[in-house]
Amino acid sequence: MSRRYLVTGGTQGIGEAVVNQLRAQGHQVFTTARTRPGELEHPEDFVAADLSTEAGIEKVAAAFKERLGSPDGIVHVVGGSKAPSGGFAAATEQVWADELSINLLAAVRLDRILAPAMIEQRKGVIIHVTSIQRSLPLHDATLAYAASKAALTTYSKGLSKELAPHGVRVVSVAPGFVRTAAAERLIERIAEQYEGDKDRALSFLMDSLGGIPLGRPADPQEVASLIAFLLSDAAGSITGSEYVIDGGTIPTT
Repeated sequence: MSRRYLVTGGTQGIGEAVVNQLRAQGHQVFTTARTRPGELEHPEDFVAADLSTEAGIEKVAAAFKERLGSPDGIVHVVGGSKAPSGGFAAATEQVWADELSINLLAAVRLDRILAPAMIEQRKGVIIHVTSIQRSLPLHDATLAYAASKAALTTYSKGLSKELAPHGVRVVSVAPGFVRTAAAERLIERIAEQYEGDKDRALSFLMDSLGGIPLGRPADPQEVASLIAFLLSDAAGSITGSEYVIDGGTIPTT
């Protein structure tokens, strides 16, 4: 049965993989990103918007409703960090505001607008993509990012308790190191310090996380497959949980 999904941050990385997988399953998928890509396979199902702002959130919600009506599911993938390195002292008031706006408040604001329709139809799934940094924060440049993702996990849990009696499931997914195009660019930059050796650069990155027992980062498609399962009827009794997909990076249960 075809369903109507909204995927934020759906033009690259994990978001793009989620969009492609859901469409391959026959679902209608509307997506958004800050800028419009040069090529879009389904341009009618995309709107450019800055989800760190209330105006951007309202624009996406309105465009989705006009195009598809009420959502059957929302996948909050959008997020990231632009904070400078230098530890907590380098994170200004604006850095904290920016990190919280895109990594936490974007989901809170969009849920506030779209979740009531799910409650009314007594079905739906909301998935928040968090990060293992909510348990393993890296202090040099992504402390504000890690704190905002930890807040997103807590928000997701609380929302799940409120919406479950209305037939709406809320789940979070916490990826570790995922080999996206952005990660590849980072590997290439680090490899310059190792005479172009990308394997050494990758090992350096994995070691900085405390190691990945599986021996490799996750592929975006693996994360997308987990999200697609959680959206499906096969996961119909799963709510309020967070699923870690990190190759064993987090050393505790």
